[in-house]
Amino acid sequence: MEASRGLEIEKKYDVDDDAVVPALEQAAGVARTGKPHTDLLDAVYFDSPAHDLAARRITLRRRTGGTDAGWHLKLPPTAAATAEGPAPRTELHAPLGRPDAVPDSLLAHLHAYLRGSVPVPVVRLETRRTTYPLYGDDGVHLADLADDHVTTERLAGRDKGTSAHGQWREWEVELVHGGPALFGPVEELLTAAGARPAGHASKLARALGAGKAAAKRSNGAAPDDDANGSDAGSSPALLAGKRAPAAAVVTVFVASQIDEILAIDAAVRLEEPEAVHTMRSSARRIRSVLAAYGKLYRASPVRRLRGELKWLGRLLGEPRDAEVLGAQLRSQLADLPPGEGLAAATAAVDHRTGENFDAAYRLLQEALGSARYFRLLDNLEDFRDNPPVRADAVTSGRKAAAKAVDKGARKLKRSHKAATRARRGTDQELALHRVRKDAKRLRYVAESAALVRGKRAAKVAKAARRQQKILGSFQDAVVARELLTALAGDGSDPATAAVYTELLSQQDAIMLAAHAKYLKARKKSRDLFRRGII
Repeated sequence: MEASRGLEIEKKYDVDDDAVVPALEQAAGVARTGKPHTDLLDAVYFDSPAHDLAARRITLRRRTGGTDAGWHLKLPPTAAATAEGPAPRTELHAPLGRPDAVPDSLLAHLHAYLRGSVPVPVVRLETRRTTYPLYGDDGVHLADLADDHVTTERLAGRDKGTSAHGQWREWEVELVHGGPALFGPVEELLTAAGARPAGHASKLARALGAGKAAAKRSNGAAPDDDANGSDAGSSPALLAGKRAPAAAVVTVFVASQIDEILAIDAAVRLEEPEAVHTMRSSARRIRSVLAAYGKLYRASPVRRLRGELKWLGRLLGEPRDAEVLGAQLRSQLADLPPGEGLAAATAAVDHRTGENFDAAYRLLQEALGSARYFRLLDNLEDFRDNPPVRADAVTSGRKAAAKAVDKGARKLKRSHKAATRARRGTDQELALHRVRKDAKRLRYVAESAALVRGKRAAKVAKAARRQQKILGSFQDAVVARELLTALAGDGSDPATAAVYTELLSQQDAIMLAAHAKYLKARKKSRDLFRRGII
């Protein structure tokens, strides 16, 4: 069963046992407080023995009691907090099911973080929760204040048993239909009643003990550093701005792509639209940047990383290419007038592309569950956290970025010249495919350079992307032509063969138009590439 999904926006406060809940209807925007009700909640939290999930501010629990009994998975915020309130967190829900079996619909979101580890019960929390509903003038349920009295018990690990933080009280304000502007007025009342900003990101973080779950935090900060979720992600900041060293530019760019891979991993496993494309693009970006700035690092670790990223990219590419090809041909078939042979041709295209997609996706799913893939994720994070920078490779990020972009532009120019000299037919098609690859690499390197080179680098990236997209249409038609030729050679009846002939003619027209469009785009960007980003 598919998990339900929602957004949680809340703020937590530490409070003493003798504190009294204030008259919340006095807060601006709140018209009245509903009748409080009390629930007894029993939650068992699951994690790896090394607390890999807690280290990333991910919580997985099975809770009974209250109105939302079931399995809950809370993912870290993906956006920054605002002045009015914390960033929202995605929360997934699944039915209670078995107490010892995490639902597959939730596990799919955790494999990239557990990396082969099996989640086990680590903490039990018993909470006596009194909820105070807050309503607006129009009767809208704005938010809830939860007054929680918590008792915790360790269930696994060397700290099994009641921890030093075994009992506490906290207040939690969670938006229902209200906006973040509500937090300020309510917080004034809570602070006057003795509340303090929580010193922990979650009940689990407090139960595990401050800092104990921080070992694998991707930016080196403890999960408790921001108790109310203002941390937008794990990418390190480019603290030195335009004066940042070259290795810092690479680290920041690579970190953002690692975050993307980890975030999209579940969608790939669940076969969600565009997920494979997103992961593939992130892997390519890292490969391109590591190649462009390779002289900054020791050769061996970078070579290994690029090789493994190429392996992953190939596995992602095969289902993606089959998906794109199938969608392209189905669209073209749908535009043809009804006639004999159309249904047979459509069925043949669907069967062949679907078969190729299914076979490729099975291989990809196997790879995503392999030790090799998990090792690649480990190595990427290790590169980010401990970059193998050469001792003599201290150079300006602006200077290194400019050189990398200019080098990429020169390589693209050479491949363009080779394509103009190539004979029409297979030689030219292969040469234009090389141009497309070089344009893509230039785009990704220019994107990294934009961190320190700003608008000029962004313009180069945009121009390279345009050429890449145009030649992508050209290459898609080349691949479609190969499939259609194969299908036509399978002994189709005359009516079906006529449909293939028409589609083949369309591919030729697409290639001709794309080539002309590419030449115009190339001419338009020639001066931009020649001047570089100095």
